[in-house]
Amino acid sequence: MPLVQSVRPSELTASEREAWSDFCAATPAFRSPLLGPDFAQAVERRRDDSYVAIFRQNGRVAGFLPHHRRSSGFARPMGAPFCDYHALITEPGLRLDGRQALSDAGLTTFRYACLIDPYGCFDGVEQSPQEGFVMKLGPAGAEAYLEALRAPNPKRAKNWRRLENKLEREVGEITLTAPDQSQPAFDALMRWKREQLVRGGMHDVFRPDWTSALMQDLFERRGGPFQGLMLTLRAGGRLVAGHFGVRLNGHFHSWVSSVDPDLAATGAGNTLLLRAVEAMPGLGLNAFDMGPGHAHYKEPFCSGRIAASAGVAHSAAHGVAHTMDQALAVAAGRSEAVARLLRRLDHIAAIELSMAGRLLGVAQAFAGQSRRGARPPERSLSPAAEPAQVDG
Repeated sequence: MPLVQSVRPSELTASEREAWSDFCAATPAFRSPLLGPDFAQAVERRRDDSYVAIFRQNGRVAGFLPHHRRSSGFARPMGAPFCDYHALITEPGLRLDGRQALSDAGLTTFRYACLIDPYGCFDGVEQSPQEGFVMKLGPAGAEAYLEALRAPNPKRAKNWRRLENKLEREVGEITLTAPDQSQPAFDALMRWKREQLVRGGMHDVFRPDWTSALMQDLFERRGGPFQGLMLTLRAGGRLVAGHFGVRLNGHFHSWVSSVDPDLAATGAGNTLLLRAVEAMPGLGLNAFDMGPGHAHYKEPFCSGRIAASAGVAHSAAHGVAHTMDQALAVAAGRSEAVARLLRRLDHIAAIELSMAGRLLGVAQAFAGQSRRGARPPERSLSPAAEPAQVDG
């Protein structure tokens, strides 16, 4: 049997799936629902460029690298750009040489936005640090967690209460539905998110068929340790905010956070998070992962940080593209406008699978560049800053 095999996620044997799941369970940094075989197989259903490189040592499985590959050997993480976290998942304590692993898998370049690398497989690759944010309940439970949020900043906690009271007084009694399996509510959350992206001059990540279909597939997936999960907040029976994502056992990863645009000033998003903490024990959750980016919003609610990195790793023989990436990075470093545009184009390249979709996205990116002005770099659904390069 070869030391490295690249297969479709659906072609994994039962023992390979079990090994992958065991590796994730044994290393806390790998416990995100986005890093296991279930997510890879869900993405494969909607993208035919989905592969998993399986690494072996001494005759046994030692690691997995889920990815999308092109004929040139260029690769992105599985589910990009929805994979807020990605990794070369290895058995506990094993440090594979990341660049050699790419070569062994027949890959030339691996571009990533938020790599989890607890064993240093990609040490030595030039990277920029990223950080994820997670609400993690301790043994003391939800009330103790909420009190710990309020205690350091009484003024902020008072403002949370004021906004919640105002919403209840002006709109109606506040209720949390968790889980919410309403298709109309799901459709509303997705519509609000798409409208928000368009208003902000960002790329509509739900325009490609594969992305909206993936979200719907996961929303409909119920039962078992890996499934979609939606939490919604209502006031007076009216849907005002919600979170949608995936869970694996007790770990929930939120992708879509939406608020009724007519009630955006009410702080409904804050109220939803506070109510969600209260609901976590009843849902069997101990971690609510909000992903990377938007630290100013997430930090007040989160107790944990997830260390990650963005970068471009090349196999040892891939020097030409490395030189090109360096040149692009230099150009981006000299101009924030150039860096922002390159991030936008790279984001489009990741999400749009058709040439028509890419051309439309590029045209919109150039058209909207002046309107966006000094707006921070595009965050979209995968809020980690993308490296400032564009693949060919």
